[in-house]
Amino acid sequence: MKSLALFSLLAGLLLAPATQAQSFEPFTISDIRVDGLQRISAGTIFTYMPVERGERLDRAAAARTIRALFRTGFFNDVKLDRQGDILVITVTERPAINKITFVGNKDIKTEDLTKNLKEIGLAEGETFDRLQLDRVTQELTRAYNNRGKYNVSISPSVTALDRNRVDIQVDVKEGRAAKIRHINIVGNETYPDDDLRKGWESNTSNWLSWYRRDDQYSREKLSGDLEKLNSYYLDRGFVDFNVESTQVAITPDRRDIHLTANVREGEVYSVSDVIVTGDTVIPHDEMEKLVLVRKGQIFSRKLTEVTSDAMIALLGNIGYAFANVTPVPDVDAENRTVKVNFYVEPGKRVMVRQIRFTGNTRTGDEVMRREMRQFEGSWYSQAAIDRSKVRLNRLGYFSEVEVETPAVPGSDDEVDVVFNVKETNSGSFMVGLGYSQLAGVITSLSLNQNNFLGTGNRVGLGIQRNRFSKSYDLNYYDPYFTEDGISVGYNLSYRELDQGNYNIATYYADSGVARAIFGLPLTETDTVGLSFGVDFNTITPVLGTPQPIVDYIDALGRRTFHAWRTELSWARDSRNAFWNPTYGSYQRVAAEVTLPGSTVEYFKLYYQFARYWRVNRALVLLTSAELGYGDAYSDPVTRVLYKADGTVDRTVVADGLPFFENF
Repeated sequence: MKSLALFSLLAGLLLAPATQAQSFEPFTISDIRVDGLQRISAGTIFTYMPVERGERLDRAAAARTIRALFRTGFFNDVKLDRQGDILVITVTERPAINKITFVGNKDIKTEDLTKNLKEIGLAEGETFDRLQLDRVTQELTRAYNNRGKYNVSISPSVTALDRNRVDIQVDVKEGRAAKIRHINIVGNETYPDDDLRKGWESNTSNWLSWYRRDDQYSREKLSGDLEKLNSYYLDRGFVDFNVESTQVAITPDRRDIHLTANVREGEVYSVSDVIVTGDTVIPHDEMEKLVLVRKGQIFSRKLTEVTSDAMIALLGNIGYAFANVTPVPDVDAENRTVKVNFYVEPGKRVMVRQIRFTGNTRTGDEVMRREMRQFEGSWYSQAAIDRSKVRLNRLGYFSEVEVETPAVPGSDDEVDVVFNVKETNSGSFMVGLGYSQLAGVITSLSLNQNNFLGTGNRVGLGIQRNRFSKSYDLNYYDPYFTEDGISVGYNLSYRELDQGNYNIATYYADSGVARAIFGLPLTETDTVGLSFGVDFNTITPVLGTPQPIVDYIDALGRRTFHAWRTELSWARDSRNAFWNPTYGSYQRVAAEVTLPGSTVEYFKLYYQFARYWRVNRALVLLTSAELGYGDAYSDPVTRVLYKADGTVDRTVVADGLPFFENF
């Protein structure tokens, strides 16, 4: 078979004769063969080729073919040969990237670095081009420089593997972040630097910088701070305010940074008029009640945004899910005034077709659906959807709750509401076996499930035994005993305890409780509780029992105390989540009374309070308080004890709360 080398393309050369002595003659391609393929299929090659079987191949077509194959980025070398009328393409594939690993990165997560490399075409499974290594260094250095680390060292290395694959390892030496030594704002005549920089994430070194890291320069942080600076002035009437330029000066050793922002304040503008236009849908005067911007006051962008958000929220709560309110300022530079026009575009009124739940593999749909305040077939309400999300969070069954409102295909006035949840462990089961010199062999069994079998009911079982104590507990709670949300719970417990061995007091105590608890929701946040129960405590004094306890028992003339008790409570819970709330409060007031016929008739009053404030993304402030007061409401019991000879031994009195009920 006659074989004629046609072309060979090398770096910097598009087309050259393979054999100088022979001249190229065009021919009609009868077939195409590709040699050298390892990972890429011949079919993929054919999709990029500008010629095919039956076409005539001349010098220009051959050049186009070679250029097209090189442009794919799959090959290090491409050659065209001819065997008769068969076009033979010989390629050398570039290796595939098997794995990319990072070593030494702490400040930037591996997934973020991987994302940066993917943006430049370097990712696992992609074709490797050695020229990309320089881009790796440039891209990752830029990422670290944006975080203020100018001494970073990036060292990529490549390890060849079998089957034309490579592993890439990127060694990172992050170095020390450059510290902000000075921040200067130039051009501010009305407000001092300290006022303007309040709330900035960028700061010079201070005693909390070790924790906040606010003295470490970051381009993203500076951009956010400059936006805060812009908002500061716009909220105070400086409509023409502008950050003219910024300078970031780095010391020669790349350890310190000096920041300078050049600003132009301009003049203060006042509001000349406020109007509401567009299709307001609801009565015009109701919309105007939401307007916080007033004629004659200093212009404030914040007030215009708050007003716009309030109007959107109002419309969103009556079905206008896609409403938009745009504050349009009409600036009169000559008179330094602004006319504000709130332009209302309600869009179409939307109904909710379906409410769906995803991610709830254990929790039943009905458990989640009963928490909904948005209903199917009713007008869309953003407030109802937000409240439904809060109620799901407060169940304690989910670590994440997200809401989507996709449009219904083929309809412009219907949406579905989809709650995507991520379930968390809502219970525990533990079995324990131990030994201590004090208590001997210790056995325990504990089962606590806040979402028993996905029903939303709570079940608790606990058993513990050792030499000095025994305890048995059984709890059950149904938060929706009725469809209206009336809850019912039961509690049974029994304990035997040698108090002396736990350094509490020197006596033996047996106790048991049986109680029923009911809850009636009044509002979204308020609940009234009522409980009834009976309990007993049997106290056995021993040698060394404190005399006040002995006297109390002797005054009543019995060692077993029965109590028929009831409790009435009111609770208000506005916390946004069951686990780790970030805002809201909890209050509870309760009055507990033992009924007539109990061994001791007394009452207890309780008050609990907790308030949560979000300080920043990672910090929540909690303040809490608990108060309690109790006393007997029956008359004191006085008893005179006599000796064997009939003389008075002592007089004992039982008054106030029983000693085992002192909170």
